[in-house]
Amino acid sequence: MTRYIARFMKDVLGENGCEREICQRELEIEASNQASAGDVAKTKFCEIENVKDWSLHADRVRIAETEFPS
Repeated sequence: MTRYIARFMKDVLGENGCEREICQRELEIEASNQASAGDVAKTKFCEIENVKDWSLHADRVRIAETEFPS
C-alpha cells in the first residue's frame, strides 16, 4: 500500500475582493492507487465533517503520493 495526502481545497473571496484557494482539510490515506485514495479520502472527509457530500465543503480534492512514510 502507498501513502497519499489528500487536500480538500476551496476557493473563497477575500475582503479585498480577490479569490483565494484555501485548504479545508488534509488527510493522510493509505491505498493501492491514487483513485482509491481519492475515494477513501472523500468518505473520511464526509465522516469527519458530518456531511453527505464532500463537495459541500470543498471545490476539489488534490491527491499526492507522500515522499516519506509518517
